[in-house]
Amino acid sequence: MPKLKTNRAAAKRFRKTAKGFKRAQSHRRHILTKKPSKRKRQLGTGKMVHETDVGRLEKLMPNA
Repeated sequence: MPKLKTNRAAAKRFRKTAKGFKRAQSHRRHILTKKPSKRKRQLGTGKMVHETDVGRLEKLMPNA
């Protein structure tokens, strides 16, 4: 049986943790000067992938 390959696009967007998969939040990369501090703070990093999508990610990243 051949080795399972990791989907590189998924590997760049998600990180495997003990509780599941961590993802980044959108709207946090550029044009930050016009966004209020409260909004930027609430858009912080470390969001978790929803449990209904975890199985799909485990197939994309079998070696993670």
